[in-house]
Amino acid sequence: MRMYIDTEFNGFGGDLISMALVTEDDDEFYEVLECQHPTPWVKEHVMPFLHKKPVDMGTLQTNLAHFINQFNHINIIADWPDDIKYFCQALIIGPGKALSTPPITMSIRRDLNSENSELPHNALYDARALAQGDV
Repeated sequence: MRMYIDTEFNGFGGDLISMALVTEDDDEFYEVLECQHPTPWVKEHVMPFLHKKPVDMGTLQTNLAHFINQFNHINIIADWPDDIKYFCQALIIGPGKALSTPPITMSIRRDLNSENSELPHNALYDARALAQGDV
């Protein structure tokens, strides 16, 4: 199953704020984490448009595991390398421990972008735009 991913994070290299996955069949995963000290740009362009109550990382990970384990194999498709980084970090639940997952492959597709997002800088809308752009 192809899944298109987008994330929002608190400035360059900053903490994850939100993650969305949209499958080729339009199933969706979207979670938001608390961001205590957003950068000025993030405060203006990301935080007002999250449209979901934050959860803690453990809840995000539990919900992510439930979502991805519905499938026998997944290919995560991103338009930016940091999206893959934050996805991989979310799979790690402790020292030497990771979420149980189906086989996963990952692709970075620089030919895709979220320019047609209905709500720019919202991970869910941006992931939808990526999926719609890969026709």
